[in-house]
Amino acid sequence: MEYNIPKLLQKKKKNIIELWITNQLSEAGLREDLISNEEIRQQSEELVDSFVSNLNQENIEDVNSGDFDGVIEILSGISITRARQGFSPRETGAFIFGLKEALLQLLQQEIKEDKETLYQATLQINRLLDSFSIVTFETFIKGREEVILRQTDEITEISTPVIRVWDGILALPIIGTLDSARTQVVMENLLQEIVETGSSIAILDISGVPAVDSLVAQHLIKTVSATRLMGAECIISGIRPEIAQTIVHLGIDLSNIITKATLASALKFSFQSLKLEVKKVQVVKAVV
Repeated sequence: MEYNIPKLLQKKKKNIIELWITNQLSEAGLREDLISNEEIRQQSEELVDSFVSNLNQENIEDVNSGDFDGVIEILSGISITRARQGFSPRETGAFIFGLKEALLQLLQQEIKEDKETLYQATLQINRLLDSFSIVTFETFIKGREEVILRQTDEITEISTPVIRVWDGILALPIIGTLDSARTQVVMENLLQEIVETGSSIAILDISGVPAVDSLVAQHLIKTVSATRLMGAECIISGIRPEIAQTIVHLGIDLSNIITKATLASALKFSFQSLKLEVKKVQVVKAVV
């Protein structure tokens, strides 16, 4: 008996979908916290419908056929979405491998009497689904990279807050490594805040910077220069003994920049510069 595999799969589309969904829902590692059963059904039906509708005797041997562009688009969308939702690569890959298992299982049921045809059909389906799996992993990685980049930007924004500690005085505590990209964020945030508040003094506190090398020092100097161009004085605080030794050893000249050992010292210097005086007032309780 001669079999037309594409037509067979089209005829058995509902069986494939139910078989695949059943296998997915029975998985021990099913992430019900990330995706609902309804979403699983919707994604599965959409992908199977696109696959069997575009499959024919010609392209079943051609993994690069343009007929599968719709299938690849659906797969890419699912992979990127799952990367953003927090699925692991294994869980995302299991999705498409589950479809291959369902297809092979159905072929085994339908043409088990014709071993040669079953063997050839199995090779064809394996080749197609393996190609789709590669697309799944590639787009998943792309989606995960987008998530990482977004989180990195958010962390950078959060870790470079500009604090208004007094009228005319801003402080920017820097925690972690100061690279070129982060320096740009630091400068933009600081200069924007100087404009908005009209502050005349900005304190860069590097107590949380683990180490200062020549590159970090250059980034600090650039930030100080940009701040001065805005008409504000910049003070660097948090110069620990080991950082001071490193700066001297590297021959970096910070002589034209005001530096202080602690944020408290920098704040005290700022008060003096603005001719402000902070006094402790002793409250005398009235005796009744």
